[in-house]
Amino acid sequence: MDISRPDIAKKKKARRYIYAGAGLLTAIVITGALSRLKPAAPSVDRSTIWTDTVRRGPMQIEVRGLGTLVPETIVWLPAQTDGRVEKHLLAGITVKKDTIVMELSNSQLQQTTLNAKYALKGAQAAYQQTQATLQNQLMDKRTSAASTSSQYQQAKLKANADEELHANGLIADVNLKQDEVAAEELAKENDLAQKEVETFENSIPQQLAVQQATVNQDQALYNLYQSQMEQLKVRARIDGVLQEVDAEVGQQVTQGTVLAKVANQTQLKAALQIAETQAKDIQIDQKASIDTHNGLISGHVMRIDPSVVNGTRTVDVHLDGALPVGAVPQLSVEGTVEIEHLADVLFVGRPVHGDPESTAGLFKLADDGKEAVRVQVQLGRASVNTIEVLNGLQIGDQVILSDMSAEDNFDRVQLK
Repeated sequence: MDISRPDIAKKKKARRYIYAGAGLLTAIVITGALSRLKPAAPSVDRSTIWTDTVRRGPMQIEVRGLGTLVPETIVWLPAQTDGRVEKHLLAGITVKKDTIVMELSNSQLQQTTLNAKYALKGAQAAYQQTQATLQNQLMDKRTSAASTSSQYQQAKLKANADEELHANGLIADVNLKQDEVAAEELAKENDLAQKEVETFENSIPQQLAVQQATVNQDQALYNLYQSQMEQLKVRARIDGVLQEVDAEVGQQVTQGTVLAKVANQTQLKAALQIAETQAKDIQIDQKASIDTHNGLISGHVMRIDPSVVNGTRTVDVHLDGALPVGAVPQLSVEGTVEIEHLADVLFVGRPVHGDPESTAGLFKLADDGKEAVRVQVQLGRASVNTIEVLNGLQIGDQVILSDMSAEDNFDRVQLK
């Protein structure tokens, strides 16, 4: 017969609770410990990264941009008057400044010019006729004045002779008086005749000036039409290459229509597209270097476009050096502008994710070169390939410059 032992059952149940509690506590402890463990450092293939060593010394602040070579001197040739295109040269031809690149015709202008020519000839003939008429009138007045002067002289001589006769009692008083009055009247007529000649002679330039004004007006009008006729021959205006011809033979064009473009290909400049954030530091006359992929050309900044297009500003660089072989307009180039020279600073190669005047997390290689640890680096001024280090690194430290964004959640990486 079995004997009931309730105390043994209670002990077994208590032991089970104790074991379960101990197991739960152990699991909690293990879980907490595991949660505090750092994740395993990922491995990075050393051949897929590039590094650089921190160094101290001079550093050149530069900005870089892509662009093209463009002519410094470009002349657009517009139509100076309405006309019809008769013939033109082909694009690509080398021209001189007096080369006729296109000829126009305008029959109405031609007729107007011819009319103006004949009007000028008529005005000139009228001037010459007026001049001859006035000279003839002047001669008539001089002849008349000379006759009056002769009569006066004769009357004066007669009056003098009569005075002697009167003194000798050979002539009556009345006769002497008549001769003296006649001489005095002729003297007045002589003075008036001489003044009339002088006045008329002085008036001739004024009378001719009216006719001369008509001649000048017709001359200016004829010169204008003649100039327009000459402008029907469109000339290059500069030595260079005819780059574009924008009109066809037989086409009717109006005044102001652009007909062609001529560029001087021996004087080229580099038009660089510089990011607006970098262009703010560029100044006129700063030194620059242009890579044509067939040689380097030194130059200096000559113009900075004040407007921003698609996040860039155009910077024109005048080329100081000789152009290499094959340098032509629209050739793709790469330009570097020197902004500032830093004499003695701590710097390193520019990392992929390292903006100027910012703090960046960079991986610094350990002494054994088997792993890299993330450090916070304060960066300063930046150039094309280098950047100033203000804090966080020392001379000789090696850092990873390539993109490490995939390891943003890790503070260290293994290098293999």
